[in-house]
Amino acid sequence: MRRALFPFPRLFLALWALWLLLNQSLSTGQLLLGAVVAYGAAWAMAALDPPAARPKAPRAVLLLLGRVLVDVVRSNIAVGRIILGRGRRDRATGLMTVHLDLTDRYGLAVLSIILTATPGTLWLNHDPARNELLLHVLDFVDEGEWTDIIKNRYERLLIEIFQ
Repeated sequence: MRRALFPFPRLFLALWALWLLLNQSLSTGQLLLGAVVAYGAAWAMAALDPPAARPKAPRAVLLLLGRVLVDVVRSNIAVGRIILGRGRRDRATGLMTVHLDLTDRYGLAVLSIILTATPGTLWLNHDPARNELLLHVLDFVDEGEWTDIIKNRYERLLIEIFQ
């Protein structure tokens, strides 16, 4: 456990800045209250004592970031078309299970963020014993296609980055 005065200084500064942005006020009271909340959150994080993440392969990080940005934009357009009733009428939602090779906790966390932030997909559950992911898909046409997207587009890079 970190014993410094500010155990996670970047977290403290980020939370304090977020507090001030959300409150849209630079009064003395908001400055102090935001600092107290951010300081408490930094100490709570220190109490959890998370192991440090050791991401590797900066090229893979940039490639993954680019893929995610493109996929989020494309998915927003596709979901917008579904909501507005344009396109095919034979769409169906569905649940699917994907066996993962990724075991790193940080890699799994990033994958969950990617899948949940991409419109049309939602990470529902992860079974660590079987290392399986339960996923909800808004436009569920072909389970093999979705498995291929998750395994080859995201998981392969996350393994390269975190494992």
